[in-house]
Amino acid sequence: MTNNSQGSSHTTGSGPLRGVTVLDITRVVAGPFCSMLLADLGATVIKVENPGDPDYTRTFPPFVHSDGEDLSAFFAQYNRNKLGITLNLKDDEGRALLRRLVERADVLVENFRPGTMEKLGLGYDELSQINPRLVYAGISGFGRSGPNSARPAYDNTGQATGGLWAMNGYPDLPPVRVGTIIGDIAASLYAVIGILASLHEVSRTGLGQVVDISQQDSVLSLTENAVVRYTVNNEVPTPLGNDHPFVRPYGQFPCKDGYVFFGGYTDKFWAITCELFGEPEMARHPAIDTMEKRFDPQVAREHVTPLLERWFARHTKAELEAMAGDIVPLSAIKTIDEVVHDPHIVARDMIVSVPLGNQLVRMFGLPVKLSRTPGDATGRPPRVGEHNDFIYGRVAGLTAEELAALKEKGVI
Repeated sequence: MTNNSQGSSHTTGSGPLRGVTVLDITRVVAGPFCSMLLADLGATVIKVENPGDPDYTRTFPPFVHSDGEDLSAFFAQYNRNKLGITLNLKDDEGRALLRRLVERADVLVENFRPGTMEKLGLGYDELSQINPRLVYAGISGFGRSGPNSARPAYDNTGQATGGLWAMNGYPDLPPVRVGTIIGDIAASLYAVIGILASLHEVSRTGLGQVVDISQQDSVLSLTENAVVRYTVNNEVPTPLGNDHPFVRPYGQFPCKDGYVFFGGYTDKFWAITCELFGEPEMARHPAIDTMEKRFDPQVAREHVTPLLERWFARHTKAELEAMAGDIVPLSAIKTIDEVVHDPHIVARDMIVSVPLGNQLVRMFGLPVKLSRTPGDATGRPPRVGEHNDFIYGRVAGLTAEELAALKEKGVI
């Protein structure tokens, strides 16, 4: 269902999801990131926007100025490789059009509050009657079941209610949200997993299903050992800063021009580190000669941390990585400019150039690396309603006159 002759933003290549058609009725990040990954992996993703109220991340900075208008690089990053149509789902004709598109779709992704699609007559029960093979993914703050399912939510809601926010930050200070939209992103990633699993089930049985993804659930699953620490030891995790609950040394340490992560806590790595920094005898020091001793918070504070800080203070981040990074777990804590120019990141094709207007914007690439059917993250994002004529003409079978009438009435 691609549209190369019409200047499509997506070109079918050798991606493993080629032939899969996705209707993307989502906005912001929890949803668009999910469908972006599917598009990068070769699926034909049709982004559906309200003609009078398109995805408002089109107004989010930073902007690229092109041909007299400002285009959002934020929007482009999460909507690359997609086709774009407009459709008013509050209109009877608009809902009828979506049902016609569902007949030809494999996946539908939406991130409305649970119950919204049902009120529109577009819930899974109705759409599955039209297309029993449809995989219907709904991403929301609290999921489709449970007493809080109807509550509104943002990324911060997931971080707050999933337990992560209360764990993050420094002791004796208020907790701190994770510095990225981890609730949105985690939900999108789990949605992709659910969609792929469901597509496999469709190939076996011919039947689709609902993929129900909650931001709260997704964040909770990222809290590592917090749940079992509570259920087994009745311990409620609190902020630890850059410390680990029990593994030491394992955290942030200052150096000449910034900070590094060092995690050489095993006896093997500790002995190698002492040798590297010219004090091999410290591996045999009776206070810190075993991993168990170094795990003790007071021992780490009084003996291990001062030693590491003294060693690291002599060197820059780059020097430390050069001398130790290949041997022990030591990495520079890099700012985003350093990451973008990191030769390893570049070699992994994790910074790609995507057309936006008359310019190219560099953004993160596709983390999923496949040997035989690689994805492609370099397709441009669509303009609002750019592919209306193509999709509605080819898929829904509408004439030019019918399209013009629908546009005049604000349906598309």
